[in-house]
This record gives sequence, C-alpha cells and structure tokens, in this order.
Amino acid sequence: MTEKEKRFDRSYLEMAAVWARNSYCSRRKVGAILVKDRMIISDGYNGTPAGFENVCEDENGVTKPYVLHAEANAITKVAKSNNSSEGATLYVTASPCMECAKLIIQAGISRVVYSEEYRITDGLDLLRRAGVIVEKFE
Repeated sequence: MTEKEKRFDRSYLEMAAVWARNSYCSRRKVGAILVKDRMIISDGYNGTPAGFENVCEDENGVTKPYVLHAEANAITKVAKSNNSSEGATLYVTASPCMECAKLIIQAGISRVVYSEEYRITDGLDLLRRAGVIVEKFE
C-alpha cells in the first residue's frame, strides 16, 4: 500500500469518526463512509429508522432491537440513490457484525477498513470467507 493510499484510508476513517458523532446512541457511536473511485457515495451512523424517536436504548440501557448499524444505514442509503456499491470500500469505526457482513457481501462491497475491533469477530470471518478484503487501520 502506498503512502497516498494510507493517507486516504486515514482521512476516510476520520470522516467516519466525525459522522459517528451524529448518532443518538449512548452506548456506542459508530460511523460509516462508503467510497468508490475516491468519491463518497454514501454515509451512515447507527440509529433508529426514519420516523422513529431518536432514542437507541431502553430504560435499562439495552440497545433497542430495531436500531440500525452504521453499515446498514450507509448500504440502504446508497440503495435509494443512483449509485452502485459494487467494488466500493466501506470505512467504518467498528468492525462489522454478522448481519452487517451479510449486507456488505450482498452489496458487492469489495473492501472493509475499520479502526476498532468489536468483541465478536464472526462478521469479519464471514467477510474474509466471501473474499472481501478486510483491514484494521492502526
């Protein structure tokens, strides 16, 4: 990987971290940026579906089951546009879970770059099994 490519990876991950700050979730704020041909084609952060209250956790601090992950929001947002995620790179602040990994594979995303590894790594394992390039950015 060239220095220029590393700089772009760092910049896009920093943008994902800034985007994560838009999340209303208290427990964990996650951001995602979807890039294709050096253009941002979508973005997302974890939160409730459109039209729902912006409260991600219940009164016990448990995440509500209908909260969408940042990756899912970015993928569904690009699906509503005229863009294609085929061959794109997903930059996300936390490594994808199993459910998001399935969406990433189906969306044709070819590379995932993340900055923080989640405690459960089955999503990363599935991505690798599907041939998606997975890189933790140190």
